[in-house]
Amino acid sequence: MYTQYFNLKQQPFSIAPDPRYLFMSERHREALAHLLYGVGSGGGFVLLTGEIGAGKTTVCRCFMEQIPADCRLAYIFNPKLTVEELLQSVCDEFGVAPQDGARSVKGYVDALNAYLLQSHAAGLNNVLVIDEAQNLSADVLEQLRLLTNLETSERKLLQIILIGQPELRGMLARPELEQLAQRVIARYHLGPLSEAEVGSYIQHRLAVAGAGAVELFPRTLLRRVHQLSKGVPRRINLLCDRALLGAYVENRPQVNATILRRAAEEVFAGEARAAGGARPWRLAAAGVLAGAALTAGAAWQMMPGSPAAPRATAAAPTVARSAPAASPVASVPAAPAALAATPPAARALTLDAALRQLAASWDVALAEGESCAEAAKQGLRCLQTKGGLAEIRKLDRPVVLKLRDDPANPEIVLLTALDTGKATLVTGQGERSMALDALENRFDGSFTTFWRAPRSWREEVAAGDKGPDVDWLARRLAQRNGVRKPRENQPLAGDTLRYLREFQAAQGLKADGVAGPKTFIRLSQPGKETEPRLLAAAGK
Repeated sequence: MYTQYFNLKQQPFSIAPDPRYLFMSERHREALAHLLYGVGSGGGFVLLTGEIGAGKTTVCRCFMEQIPADCRLAYIFNPKLTVEELLQSVCDEFGVAPQDGARSVKGYVDALNAYLLQSHAAGLNNVLVIDEAQNLSADVLEQLRLLTNLETSERKLLQIILIGQPELRGMLARPELEQLAQRVIARYHLGPLSEAEVGSYIQHRLAVAGAGAVELFPRTLLRRVHQLSKGVPRRINLLCDRALLGAYVENRPQVNATILRRAAEEVFAGEARAAGGARPWRLAAAGVLAGAALTAGAAWQMMPGSPAAPRATAAAPTVARSAPAASPVASVPAAPAALAATPPAARALTLDAALRQLAASWDVALAEGESCAEAAKQGLRCLQTKGGLAEIRKLDRPVVLKLRDDPANPEIVLLTALDTGKATLVTGQGERSMALDALENRFDGSFTTFWRAPRSWREEVAAGDKGPDVDWLARRLAQRNGVRKPRENQPLAGDTLRYLREFQAAQGLKADGVAGPKTFIRLSQPGKETEPRLLAAAGK
């Protein structure tokens, strides 16, 4: 309903597992590392637990995409099975059939044993992943332990990964399952996102949905989003989706504290009321879910504590005055005045105008609105991040930033040149210089810039990834280290991964071997591409 209103391509906070919206926090990366470690450790159990909606399935999907080519995978997502049903499911996943149709526990175990020995002789590993493992019975868990008895003199033949909710840890602490618990070689509990990660998570999903540089959730609200959602990604999605709906029916350009509070009361029932003392509130579900904008808007205004409906004006009508006779649904509301360009009399640079000027320095012309989304169509990517002037200096690109003289109405400027003593800024009144100390004091820490991504760039690349963006990365790293260019379509591993970590450490980046926009930007070589430079401009 609200996607057209906010100029989004899709709903950014759907709870459907869309790989385009994949966000890997530091905790998710650590969980993935535990799973990958378990695969190469020679058998036994690996345990991954986390609260509902914490991202266990996300980590599992990433793991399954990164398992080595010599590894065969079986995945069971419905573990409410008897011992015999479980063994049958495992055999089916591995494509194994018991000899002579012996459909019994012994028949399935014998067939699995023969299959695993044959795989081991061929140099193959086998991994069994069981999701929602907290639903396994004690008998089934004991049978899984017995499966890990299938081994050679060197290693166990089957690696089992159990993924489940926190109660799975309690189950394995029972005395009768002590033998299984002793075979757990790696375990990780996936905790909630931090406050900073919640902000990055929201920004990431909005950017993928096409929000560009529009700030639909003000930074001042992110702490409250973290508190209400408890840092759990699924709860964040539910809360933010309903909050955007609330902003839409109130004809607001962004979510505010009142809208967020009401959204929390709707999706979390009494939780938000207990945490913040908020009054009872409910959306008129029929009007909202049916997608009738007029009905939804009226329902919102009738709720307890709701502000009076704003008067309709020519600049910002709350809802369309009429709808076609053939349609019972009112037209989508026009964008409010706050989303429109600032009147010339205000002589202020809007974010959209600043981004269009920034794109022009890349010889790219953008139409008004959706600057980041339009730039992506012409080969430019938006990088929206935080950092001081030292970080901007290292990126060496012109950037759009905000001056916090008035927190309620920050001034947007375009930083076009930076030298040792002063900065050159483009404002609504034209170009001006500012001392670096003064800029540092007035700069709010967030900035936006453009960069050219390699072909088929996927937001970031990590160990084991292949593709054109990995090839680009490998070529640049080889050139910097004076070694031969590597072959195409090789995984990010070995010397290339080592060069990457060394480069990141030298650049003051996190040396985790995961290459995101900042790593790619710093690997770009001046003079090889037509890219505007911040420091070169200062030396003109």
